Amino acid sequence: MSAESQPGYLDMELLRFTTAGSVDDGKSTLIGRLLYDSKSIFEDQLEALQLASERMGNDGMNLALLTDGLRAEREQGITIDVAYRYFATPRRKFIIADTPGHIQYTRNMVTGASSANLAVILIDARKGVIEQTKRHSFIASLLGIPHIALCINKMDLVDYSQKVYEEIMRDFRNFASRLDVKDIRFIPISALKGDNVVERSQNMTWYQGPTLLYYLEHVHISSDENMVDCRFPVQYVIRPQREPYHDYRAYAGRVAGGVFKPGDKVMVLPSGFLSTVKGIDTFEGEIPYAFPPMSVALRLENDIDISRGDMIVRENNQPTVGQDLDMMLCWMSERPLQDGGKYIIRHTTREARCLVKEILYKVDINNLHRKEDDLTIGMNDIGRVKVRTTIPFFYDSYKENRNTGSVILIEEGTYRTVGAGMII
Repeated sequence: MSAESQPGYLDMELLRFTTAGSVDDGKSTLIGRLLYDSKSIFEDQLEALQLASERMGNDGMNLALLTDGLRAEREQGITIDVAYRYFATPRRKFIIADTPGHIQYTRNMVTGASSANLAVILIDARKGVIEQTKRHSFIASLLGIPHIALCINKMDLVDYSQKVYEEIMRDFRNFASRLDVKDIRFIPISALKGDNVVERSQNMTWYQGPTLLYYLEHVHISSDENMVDCRFPVQYVIRPQREPYHDYRAYAGRVAGGVFKPGDKVMVLPSGFLSTVKGIDTFEGEIPYAFPPMSVALRLENDIDISRGDMIVRENNQPTVGQDLDMMLCWMSERPLQDGGKYIIRHTTREARCLVKEILYKVDINNLHRKEDDLTIGMNDIGRVKVRTTIPFFYDSYKENRNTGSVILIEEGTYRTVGAGMII
């Protein structure tokens, strides 16, 4: 049975999570185990997996092969930033953003984690907390991911030792005390053997917490979105101009914050015009309210000149309006960030040009110290910068709202995305 055909599938809550870990920490095996043990693999996939495992001389089924099809493409020089995988259980739908583990792929983790509710960070039980663990945890914190599941993998290779688990947990807590993460869950697992991934381990009876899948199914995420500050960036103006919609005018977009209802008094930025929400439409029909991350069309009582890049907000709860942005920036290009350089900047549905006014410092990801003597922001570096935009932007701090607090920088000549910024 496909996931979509399960009863109530469309009504289920969606959890987006990203996986991160050093090379050979067992990410592919873990994702394969999650898909296999939660019965999210089709029969033809299972048969192909069995054949491929036999061809490679594996005793049992090599679950890593479910996700390692991308490795060959990477070796051929084909760039694959993030691989997305989808599965569902009777309780929840899931999207996994699987990112490469190498140090040079920090930018890929930023891409995959930018919309995630949760990060699954793997640690090899034999190696403990290493540089990559710190790097991935810092990026998860910087990106405002509210929940981290720290999976201490390969417990079978350390004889399922409670002492090893507790030492790693203590080391990570010492490091994580400097991070801004609200919820960290430690889970000892063996992805290869299946311990504590979907089924509870008989080898670690000393561990009383949830399995990874149980945690993914039950972690509370509905309060992760900002439901207070109403923000609606306009993507498109809908004017059908045909029967029976001659006078229909609505503003399409994705709700970036707050809850909108018919009758709400709203303001349009940058014009400052006031109006009232007349109705909220979707493809299926009219709905009584809209909240993040729903894509809807708002109808207003007044005929106001509104276009793409404008934002509909509450009159008494407005974002910051300004042209000077102070941000943490993850750099994604081979060419370093140019102090005084000009870039295209995109924020929600608004686009402009910007000038890099100042590079304040670079972050040493291993110890979280500021490096003020080395201001070269190269690929995979993270630093604090100030930019000035050619037109005013309507923004919140990234901490308050990930949707209205994030920007991307685009190189003018090539139109390639070169930076991802989190507004402070």
